[in-house]
Amino acid sequence: MAAKIYIVYYSMYGHVAKLAEEIEKGAASVEGVEVKLWQVPETLSDDVLTKMGAPPKKDVPIITPTELAEADGVIFGFPTRFGMMAAQFKAFMDATGGLWRTQQLAGKPAGIFYSTGSQGGGQETTPLTAITQLVHHGMIFVPVGYTFGAGMFEMEQVKGGTPYGSGTFAGDGSRVATELELQQAFHQGKYFAGIAKKLKGSA
Repeated sequence: MAAKIYIVYYSMYGHVAKLAEEIEKGAASVEGVEVKLWQVPETLSDDVLTKMGAPPKKDVPIITPTELAEADGVIFGFPTRFGMMAAQFKAFMDATGGLWRTQQLAGKPAGIFYSTGSQGGGQETTPLTAITQLVHHGMIFVPVGYTFGAGMFEMEQVKGGTPYGSGTFAGDGSRVATELELQQAFHQGKYFAGIAKKLKGSA
């Protein structure tokens, strides 16, 4: 049986969605792994999103909390709002109470990726504060650490991502993820999938 990896994200302007696609490619490169992309429900109306200049959502299925239990491992992605995960993703996590009561996610590996507006906008506080969600579910946090190698020490260009997970900067919304940021996202997917596969095999 293949290890089933879910990449579950919220993206308003597309930055997190782009990272999710690269993470999917990385995870899919591992033999014996099945990967699926999911979005969490939007909480804002179409009218509000239009006024905020948000583009249409990607054609990715919307996940329900109960579907999380089907996965052998989950990588969660979200943009930052004041140094923490966006309310849309928090609302989704708040709806996982049923899974928490039965501890259906306990023992499953989980990863985190994210986007922030600036270099001081929460590249570390966002994943750090998100870990509380994983802890209450008994999930096993799988950080990237420094397994990405030299890319973790890049100083010549602005680069998102930390040992917690891959990341990017949105800036005013016009900035796109750099090649290095996308490479780290791919690496995270591949690295995480390898660990999820090992955990499933040893279960």
